[in-house]
Amino acid sequence: MTEQLDYFWKGTVVRLRATQKSDWEDWRREQQDSDAVRLMEWGIELPKSEASERAMSDEYDDFRSNYRRMFAIETHDNVLVGLINLSGMDQKNGTFGISFCINKQFRKNGYGLDAARIALRYAFHELRLQKCNSGCVSINEASRALHRKLGFREEGLRRRSIYMNGQYYDDLLLGLLREEFDEAEERRFANDQKK
Repeated sequence: MTEQLDYFWKGTVVRLRATQKSDWEDWRREQQDSDAVRLMEWGIELPKSEASERAMSDEYDDFRSNYRRMFAIETHDNVLVGLINLSGMDQKNGTFGISFCINKQFRKNGYGLDAARIALRYAFHELRLQKCNSGCVSINEASRALHRKLGFREEGLRRRSIYMNGQYYDDLLLGLLREEFDEAEERRFANDQKK
């Protein structure tokens, strides 16, 4: 049996909450991390204005978007560490996507893994979705490792599909079925019990 926490949106190191206007100021600052943006967006975007920040807030705060459910990721001490979203939810086929970004100073602390586990549990066990489709540029080793920890399997490779920084890169396609997620969670729980 998997670990049950007293509050659904709370993990071991982070919790998810609705985004708010001040989160987008932080997001705009993080867009100055060009290396991370390049790996996440597959290229360099134009600088963001305050107007685009307000538009993001208007679209996603309080889960207004029907296409994307955007969450802020914060520590148990209320420190904003990033954003995570579920997108492309297809109720007919039971599929969806997931993406997230942890702010540079907070990476490699397990925040992304913990946030993804909460969001995936919500999609699989509350929204009745059955498969998460994801992907990353093939050179993004951190993303590949995180996907493996969550139980994702590599399903394919679109060769030379991403052009950035003057080169072509492969697009790695990843997938996670609900049963695979549940198995990964059971293993994680069993390993935690052994410690």
